Amino acid sequence: MNGHLNNCTVNEFHLLAFSMSAHAQLGIFTLILVIYSITMLGNVLIISLICLVSHLQTPMYFFLCNLSVQDIIYISDTLPKFLAITKSRIHGITFPACITQLFIFVFCIGTEFFLLTSMAYDRYIAICIPLHYAIIMRKLICILLASVSWMVWLVNALIQSLILSHAKFCNSKDINHFYCDLKIMIKLASSDTTIIQTYLLVIIIVLGFLPFVLILTSYICIISTIAKIRSSGGRIKAFSSCSSHLTIVILFYGGVLGTYTILESEHSQQQEKLISLLYTALVPLLNPLVYTLRNKEVLKAMKHYQRLSTWYRYTFIIHILLYSNVPIKIV
Repeated sequence: MNGHLNNCTVNEFHLLAFSMSAHAQLGIFTLILVIYSITMLGNVLIISLICLVSHLQTPMYFFLCNLSVQDIIYISDTLPKFLAITKSRIHGITFPACITQLFIFVFCIGTEFFLLTSMAYDRYIAICIPLHYAIIMRKLICILLASVSWMVWLVNALIQSLILSHAKFCNSKDINHFYCDLKIMIKLASSDTTIIQTYLLVIIIVLGFLPFVLILTSYICIISTIAKIRSSGGRIKAFSSCSSHLTIVILFYGGVLGTYTILESEHSQQQEKLISLLYTALVPLLNPLVYTLRNKEVLKAMKHYQRLSTWYRYTFIIHILLYSNVPIKIV
Protein backbone atom coordinates (compact mmCIF):
# COMPACT_ATOMS: atom_id res chain seq x y z
CA MET A 1 0.00 0.00 0.00
CA ASN A 2 2.80 2.44 0.91
CA GLY A 3 4.58 1.66 -2.36
CA HIS A 4 1.35 2.34 -4.25
CA LEU A 5 0.98 5.72 -2.50
CA ASN A 6 4.57 6.67 -3.21
CA ASN A 7 3.96 6.13 -6.94
CA CYS A 8 0.88 8.36 -6.94
CA THR A 9 1.38 11.57 -8.88
CA VAL A 10 -1.37 13.99 -9.84
CA ASN A 11 -0.95 16.62 -12.53
CA GLU A 12 -4.54 17.70 -12.98
CA PHE A 13 -7.93 17.71 -11.27
CA HIS A 14 -11.34 18.02 -12.91
CA LEU A 15 -13.79 20.58 -11.57
CA LEU A 16 -17.21 19.11 -12.32
CA ALA A 17 -19.07 22.36 -11.51
CA PHE A 18 -22.85 22.13 -12.18
CA SER A 19 -24.57 19.42 -14.21
CA MET A 20 -27.14 21.20 -16.38
CA SER A 21 -28.38 21.70 -19.93
CA ALA A 22 -26.70 23.94 -22.50
CA HIS A 23 -29.37 26.65 -22.06
CA ALA A 24 -28.97 26.59 -18.29
CA GLN A 25 -25.17 26.75 -18.71
CA LEU A 26 -25.55 29.88 -20.84
CA GLY A 27 -27.92 31.41 -18.30
CA ILE A 28 -25.63 30.81 -15.33
CA PHE A 29 -22.62 32.02 -17.36
CA THR A 30 -24.39 35.31 -18.12
CA LEU A 31 -25.55 35.72 -14.52
CA ILE A 32 -22.10 35.07 -13.00
CA LEU A 33 -20.44 37.35 -15.58
CA VAL A 34 -22.81 40.19 -14.68
CA ILE A 35 -22.26 39.57 -10.94
CA TYR A 36 -18.48 39.50 -11.41
CA SER A 37 -18.47 42.73 -13.45
CA ILE A 38 -20.72 44.65 -11.03
CA THR A 39 -18.74 43.40 -8.03
CA MET A 40 -15.42 44.48 -9.51
CA LEU A 41 -16.74 47.91 -10.51
CA GLY A 42 -18.49 48.44 -7.18
CA ASN A 43 -15.49 47.53 -5.05
CA VAL A 44 -13.09 49.59 -7.19
CA LEU A 45 -15.49 52.54 -6.81
CA ILE A 46 -15.55 52.15 -3.01
CA ILE A 47 -11.75 51.97 -2.78
CA SER A 48 -11.41 55.04 -5.04
CA LEU A 49 -13.93 57.09 -3.06
CA ILE A 50 -12.40 56.24 0.32
CA CYS A 51 -8.89 57.08 -0.93
CA LEU A 52 -9.93 60.34 -2.65
CA VAL A 53 -12.63 61.81 -0.35
CA SER A 54 -11.17 63.09 2.92
CA HIS A 55 -14.31 62.83 5.08
CA LEU A 56 -14.55 59.09 4.28
CA GLN A 57 -11.09 58.43 5.74
CA THR A 58 -12.44 57.22 9.08
CA PRO A 59 -11.99 53.85 10.87
CA MET A 60 -15.27 52.41 9.52
CA TYR A 61 -14.40 53.23 5.91
CA PHE A 62 -10.81 52.13 6.42
CA PHE A 63 -12.07 48.62 7.24
CA LEU A 64 -14.58 48.83 4.37
CA CYS A 65 -11.70 49.65 2.00
CA ASN A 66 -9.83 46.57 3.25
CA LEU A 67 -12.98 44.50 2.77
CA SER A 68 -13.31 45.73 -0.82
CA VAL A 69 -9.68 44.83 -1.60
CA GLN A 70 -10.29 41.38 -0.12
CA ASP A 71 -13.48 40.94 -2.18
CA ILE A 72 -11.65 41.75 -5.43
CA ILE A 73 -9.02 39.10 -4.68
CA TYR A 74 -11.70 36.67 -3.48
CA ILE A 75 -13.99 36.70 -6.52
CA SER A 76 -11.03 36.78 -8.92
CA ASP A 77 -9.85 33.52 -7.39
CA THR A 78 -12.94 31.41 -8.19
CA LEU A 79 -15.36 33.10 -10.58
CA PRO A 80 -13.12 33.54 -13.68
CA LYS A 81 -12.26 29.82 -13.62
CA PHE A 82 -15.93 28.97 -13.13
CA LEU A 83 -16.83 31.17 -16.12
CA ALA A 84 -14.13 29.47 -18.22
CA ILE A 85 -15.44 26.01 -17.31
CA THR A 86 -19.04 26.98 -18.05
CA LYS A 87 -18.17 28.54 -21.41
CA SER A 88 -15.52 26.17 -22.77
CA ARG A 89 -16.62 22.94 -21.02
CA ILE A 90 -12.90 22.33 -20.26
CA HIS A 91 -12.94 21.21 -16.62
CA GLY A 92 -9.26 20.59 -16.03
CA ILE A 93 -7.19 22.51 -13.47
CA THR A 94 -3.55 21.71 -12.79
CA PHE A 95 -2.48 20.56 -9.34
CA PRO A 96 -0.38 23.73 -8.62
CA ALA A 97 -3.26 25.94 -9.83
CA CYS A 98 -5.69 24.03 -7.61
CA ILE A 99 -3.47 24.44 -4.53
CA THR A 100 -3.02 28.13 -5.35
CA GLN A 101 -6.78 28.60 -5.70
CA LEU A 102 -7.30 26.79 -2.40
CA PHE A 103 -4.67 29.00 -0.70
CA ILE A 104 -6.28 32.26 -1.92
CA PHE A 105 -9.78 31.04 -1.08
CA VAL A 106 -8.91 30.07 2.52
CA PHE A 107 -6.90 33.28 2.92
CA CYS A 108 -9.79 35.49 1.75
CA ILE A 109 -12.52 33.66 3.67
CA GLY A 110 -10.58 33.97 6.93
CA THR A 111 -9.56 37.57 6.31
CA GLU A 112 -13.20 38.50 5.80
CA PHE A 113 -14.05 36.80 9.11
CA PHE A 114 -11.57 39.04 10.91
CA LEU A 115 -12.40 42.22 8.97
CA LEU A 116 -16.12 41.81 9.74
CA THR A 117 -15.19 41.31 13.41
CA SER A 118 -13.10 44.51 13.35
CA MET A 119 -16.00 46.39 11.78
CA ALA A 120 -18.36 45.06 14.48
CA TYR A 121 -15.91 46.25 17.15
CA ASP A 122 -15.79 49.66 15.48
CA ARG A 123 -19.60 49.92 15.55
CA TYR A 124 -19.66 48.76 19.18
CA ILE A 125 -17.26 51.53 20.23
CA ALA A 126 -19.11 54.14 18.13
CA ILE A 127 -22.56 53.34 19.57
CA CYS A 128 -21.90 51.99 23.07
CA ILE A 129 -19.00 54.22 24.18
CA PRO A 130 -18.99 57.11 21.69
CA LEU A 131 -17.09 59.51 23.97
CA HIS A 132 -14.03 57.24 23.85
CA TYR A 133 -14.28 56.49 20.12
CA ALA A 134 -11.52 58.87 19.00
CA ILE A 135 -9.16 57.56 21.69
CA ILE A 136 -9.80 53.82 21.16
CA MET A 137 -10.12 53.74 17.37
CA ARG A 138 -6.86 55.52 16.68
CA LYS A 139 -5.15 55.17 13.31
CA LEU A 140 -2.52 52.84 14.78
CA ILE A 141 -5.18 50.54 16.29
CA CYS A 142 -7.07 50.35 12.97
CA ILE A 143 -3.88 49.49 11.06
CA LEU A 144 -3.03 46.87 13.69
CA LEU A 145 -6.49 45.21 13.47
CA ALA A 146 -6.37 45.16 9.66
CA SER A 147 -2.79 43.82 9.63
CA VAL A 148 -3.69 41.01 12.04
CA SER A 149 -6.69 40.12 9.85
CA TRP A 150 -4.48 39.76 6.78
CA MET A 151 -1.39 38.18 8.38
CA VAL A 152 -3.07 35.55 10.59
CA TRP A 153 -5.01 34.09 7.70
CA LEU A 154 -2.10 34.41 5.30
CA VAL A 155 -0.09 32.12 7.59
CA ASN A 156 -3.07 29.80 8.18
CA ALA A 157 -3.83 29.46 4.45
CA LEU A 158 -0.16 28.79 3.74
CA ILE A 159 -0.05 25.99 6.36
CA GLN A 160 -3.22 24.33 5.02
CA SER A 161 -2.02 24.55 1.42
CA LEU A 162 1.42 23.13 2.24
CA ILE A 163 -0.06 20.19 4.18
CA LEU A 164 -2.50 19.36 1.38
CA SER A 165 0.13 19.78 -1.35
CA HIS A 166 2.00 16.80 0.15
CA ALA A 167 -1.09 14.57 0.16
CA LYS A 168 -1.41 11.70 -2.33
CA PHE A 169 -4.37 11.44 -4.72
CA CYS A 170 -4.46 7.91 -6.17
CA ASN A 171 -8.18 7.43 -6.69
CA SER A 172 -10.63 9.89 -8.23
CA LYS A 173 -9.35 13.25 -9.44
CA ASP A 174 -12.86 14.63 -9.95
CA ILE A 175 -13.71 17.53 -7.64
CA ASN A 176 -17.49 17.78 -7.48
CA HIS A 177 -17.48 21.56 -7.11
CA PHE A 178 -16.80 24.71 -9.14
CA TYR A 179 -13.57 25.46 -7.24
CA CYS A 180 -10.93 23.48 -5.35
CA ASP A 181 -12.83 22.96 -2.13
CA LEU A 182 -10.72 21.96 0.88
CA LYS A 183 -13.32 19.58 2.32
CA ILE A 184 -13.69 17.64 -0.94
CA MET A 185 -9.94 17.47 -1.54
CA ILE A 186 -9.43 15.99 1.92
CA LYS A 187 -11.98 13.28 1.06
CA LEU A 188 -10.24 12.56 -2.25
CA ALA A 189 -6.80 12.18 -0.65
CA SER A 190 -5.48 8.61 -0.49
CA SER A 191 -2.84 9.32 2.15
CA ASP A 192 -3.49 9.93 5.84
CA THR A 193 -5.29 13.28 6.37
CA THR A 194 -5.54 13.15 10.17
CA ILE A 195 -3.18 16.10 10.62
CA ILE A 196 -5.04 18.50 8.33
CA GLN A 197 -8.46 17.38 9.61
CA THR A 198 -7.40 18.00 13.21
CA TYR A 199 -5.82 21.31 12.24
CA LEU A 200 -8.94 22.34 10.32
CA LEU A 201 -11.19 21.50 13.28
CA VAL A 202 -9.07 23.68 15.59
CA ILE A 203 -9.08 26.52 13.04
CA ILE A 204 -12.88 26.38 12.64
CA ILE A 205 -13.37 26.54 16.42
CA VAL A 206 -10.69 29.15 17.22
CA LEU A 207 -10.60 31.36 14.12
CA GLY A 208 -14.12 30.65 12.82
CA PHE A 209 -16.56 30.51 15.71
CA LEU A 210 -14.60 32.87 17.99
CA PRO A 211 -14.97 35.89 15.63
CA PHE A 212 -18.65 35.00 15.24
CA VAL A 213 -19.10 35.01 19.03
CA LEU A 214 -17.31 38.38 19.26
CA ILE A 215 -19.57 39.83 16.55
CA LEU A 216 -22.66 38.40 18.27
CA THR A 217 -21.58 39.86 21.62
CA SER A 218 -20.91 43.25 20.01
CA TYR A 219 -24.37 43.36 18.46
CA ILE A 220 -26.09 42.27 21.67
CA CYS A 221 -24.44 45.26 23.37
CA ILE A 222 -25.27 47.53 20.40
CA ILE A 223 -28.96 46.52 20.32
CA SER A 224 -29.16 46.90 24.11
CA THR A 225 -27.70 50.42 23.85
CA ILE A 226 -29.98 51.39 20.95
CA ALA A 227 -33.04 50.19 22.89
CA LYS A 228 -32.17 52.69 25.66
CA ILE A 229 -32.21 55.66 23.26
CA ARG A 230 -35.37 57.66 23.99
CA SER A 231 -36.02 59.28 20.61
CA SER A 232 -37.17 57.07 17.74
CA GLY A 233 -35.10 59.14 15.32
CA GLY A 234 -31.98 58.46 17.38
CA ARG A 235 -32.70 54.74 17.45
CA ILE A 236 -33.21 54.60 13.67
CA LYS A 237 -30.02 56.58 13.02
CA ALA A 238 -27.96 54.39 15.36
CA PHE A 239 -29.31 51.13 13.93
CA SER A 240 -28.94 52.24 10.31
CA SER A 241 -25.21 52.79 10.87
CA CYS A 242 -24.71 49.08 11.60
CA SER A 243 -27.61 47.33 9.83
CA SER A 244 -25.64 47.05 6.55
CA HIS A 245 -22.78 45.31 8.32
CA LEU A 246 -25.16 42.99 10.18
CA THR A 247 -26.80 41.95 6.88
CA ILE A 248 -23.44 40.96 5.37
CA VAL A 249 -22.41 39.11 8.56
CA ILE A 250 -25.58 36.98 8.56
CA LEU A 251 -25.26 36.06 4.87
CA PHE A 252 -21.53 35.38 4.97
CA TYR A 253 -21.32 33.45 8.22
CA GLY A 254 -24.56 31.61 7.49
CA GLY A 255 -23.22 30.41 4.15
CA VAL A 256 -19.67 29.51 5.18
CA LEU A 257 -20.26 27.95 8.58
CA GLY A 258 -23.43 26.26 7.37
CA THR A 259 -21.67 24.61 4.42
CA TYR A 260 -18.76 23.36 6.50
CA THR A 261 -20.80 22.12 9.48
CA ILE A 262 -24.57 21.56 9.56
CA LEU A 263 -25.28 21.26 5.85
CA GLU A 264 -22.75 18.51 5.17
CA SER A 265 -25.02 15.66 6.24
CA GLU A 266 -28.38 17.17 5.32
CA HIS A 267 -27.99 18.36 1.75
CA SER A 268 -26.72 16.91 -1.49
CA GLN A 269 -23.50 18.10 -3.08
CA GLN A 270 -25.46 19.94 -5.78
CA GLN A 271 -27.34 21.96 -3.18
CA GLU A 272 -24.13 22.59 -1.30
CA LYS A 273 -22.58 24.09 -4.43
CA LEU A 274 -25.55 26.44 -4.77
CA ILE A 275 -25.10 27.56 -1.16
CA SER A 276 -21.38 28.09 -1.87
CA LEU A 277 -22.38 30.58 -4.58
CA LEU A 278 -24.01 32.59 -1.78
CA TYR A 279 -20.70 33.54 -0.21
CA THR A 280 -18.45 33.31 -3.26
CA ALA A 281 -20.55 35.47 -5.60
CA LEU A 282 -23.53 37.06 -3.84
CA VAL A 283 -21.86 38.41 -0.67
CA PRO A 284 -19.00 40.18 -2.55
CA LEU A 285 -21.69 41.66 -4.83
CA LEU A 286 -23.80 42.84 -1.89
CA ASN A 287 -20.86 44.42 -0.03
CA PRO A 288 -20.52 47.47 -2.33
CA LEU A 289 -24.29 47.69 -2.97
CA VAL A 290 -25.33 47.52 0.69
CA TYR A 291 -22.61 49.85 1.94
CA THR A 292 -23.24 52.48 -0.77
CA LEU A 293 -26.98 52.44 -1.40
CA ARG A 294 -27.77 52.51 2.33
CA ASN A 295 -25.06 55.00 3.28
CA LYS A 296 -25.74 58.73 2.89
CA GLU A 297 -22.08 59.72 3.31
CA VAL A 298 -20.93 57.44 0.49
CA LEU A 299 -23.79 58.57 -1.79
CA LYS A 300 -22.91 62.20 -1.04
CA ALA A 301 -19.25 61.51 -1.82
CA MET A 302 -20.25 59.79 -5.09
CA LYS A 303 -22.31 62.82 -6.17
CA HIS A 304 -19.52 65.21 -5.15
CA TYR A 305 -16.93 63.15 -7.02
CA GLN A 306 -19.22 62.98 -10.07
CA ARG A 307 -19.65 66.77 -10.06
CA LEU A 308 -15.90 67.19 -9.60
CA SER A 309 -15.16 64.83 -12.48
CA THR A 310 -17.65 66.69 -14.69
CA TRP A 311 -16.04 70.02 -13.76
CA TYR A 312 -12.57 68.69 -14.64
CA ARG A 313 -13.91 67.33 -17.94
CA TYR A 314 -15.45 70.66 -18.93
CA THR A 315 -12.33 72.55 -17.82
CA PHE A 316 -10.19 70.26 -19.96
CA ILE A 317 -12.47 70.73 -23.00
CA ILE A 318 -12.46 74.54 -22.57
CA HIS A 319 -8.68 74.45 -22.22
CA ILE A 320 -8.37 72.50 -25.48
CA LEU A 321 -10.76 74.85 -27.29
CA LEU A 322 -8.93 77.95 -26.07
CA TYR A 323 -5.48 76.76 -27.05
CA SER A 324 -6.37 74.84 -30.21
CA ASN A 325 -6.27 78.06 -32.29
CA VAL A 326 -2.85 79.16 -31.11
CA PRO A 327 -0.61 79.21 -34.23
CA ILE A 328 2.46 76.99 -34.21
CA LYS A 329 5.49 78.62 -35.73
CA ILE A 330 7.94 76.38 -37.50
CA VAL A 331 11.43 77.81 -37.37
